[in-house]
Amino acid sequence: MNILVAIIAIVAIILLFTGGFVQSLNFLLWVGLVLLAIAVIVWLVRFIGGKRTV
Repeated sequence: MNILVAIIAIVAIILLFTGGFVQSLNFLLWVGLVLLAIAVIVWLVRFIGGKRTV
């Protein structure tokens, strides 16, 4: 799960830079923000919830 969060965060950062540099791809800025928010929420849930052994 940590790998998934890291991949989402990296993609979000790349999309943020791409959306910021290329005005015609402005929608990528919003996609990057949404992905970054999802990555932060998932990280917070895992951090607050702690490690659970199943």
